[in-house]
Amino acid sequence: MTSQEIYDRLKGKFGDAILEFKADAVVDPFITVAPGRMKEIGLYLREESGLEFDYLMCLSSVDSNDGNLAVVYHLNSLKHGHKLTIKVKVSRDSPVVQSVEGVWKSANWHEREAFDMMGIRFEGHPDLRRILCPDDWEGHPLRKDYKVQEFYHGMKVPY
Repeated sequence: MTSQEIYDRLKGKFGDAILEFKADAVVDPFITVAPGRMKEIGLYLREESGLEFDYLMCLSSVDSNDGNLAVVYHLNSLKHGHKLTIKVKVSRDSPVVQSVEGVWKSANWHEREAFDMMGIRFEGHPDLRRILCPDDWEGHPLRKDYKVQEFYHGMKVPY
């Protein structure tokens, strides 16, 4: 199944929640969806006959340095052999996306990393806490506006 066919099915089912289709993207085509509908769309992509995206290969976060953050989902259907890239864009001021941990269990640690490094909150995640930085670390180190703190518990941070 082509990315255009998948887009057409998603647009027919979810309408305005499907925000953009970029067929001629530099690397892979992608579909941008509304952050408040990601779980529902993920369930559909996993369960719908002919789609059956049963494997979340990667979930990553991006700071586009324009006031927005994004979550990028790389999906695969092992049964059908097709792949799909989904993007969700959120404001840096209110970075909230529905968790897909209940759809694909592999999202658990990926969402925690995006929370820790970028500050994106995944609504409905069962254990959303830092995974790489200490619990009391200030800020989110992969944001482009991140300022490294000078001291941590009285120790100079080496930068």
